[in-house]
Amino acid sequence: MASDPKVHLFEEVAKHNKTKDCWLVISGKVYDVTPFMEDHPGGDEVLLSATGKDATNDFEDVGHSDSAREMMDKYYIGEIDPSTVPLKKIFIPSQQSQHNPDKTPEFVIKILQFLVPILILGLAFAVRHYTKNE
Repeated sequence: MASDPKVHLFEEVAKHNKTKDCWLVISGKVYDVTPFMEDHPGGDEVLLSATGKDATNDFEDVGHSDSAREMMDKYYIGEIDPSTVPLKKIFIPSQQSQHNPDKTPEFVIKILQFLVPILILGLAFAVRHYTKNE
């Protein structure tokens, strides 16, 4: 890393959003991940989907290993000017996991989508079994 890192404007970084030219903003730092596109375990689509925004939340949600975090150093190209980052894209620590009333109905719906077909199938077998014996 240089002693005086280059400061990039968000608008400049957002333009680098292609497979052969991909920059990411993570924790206030700018990374040129173009050489890593083919080697990324999640594929290049994951990295491309994180362009044009503050990708800190995306990066942290995955739970990258210590070695992945160390690997980032070789792709570091400077800092982001925080005043140019859109406010709605700034990373906010996960408060949703502590209390999110919207998660419960979503969870119930997923369980019902699994249980209802099983109950219908069980009922069909029961009806067939009892009508077959009579």
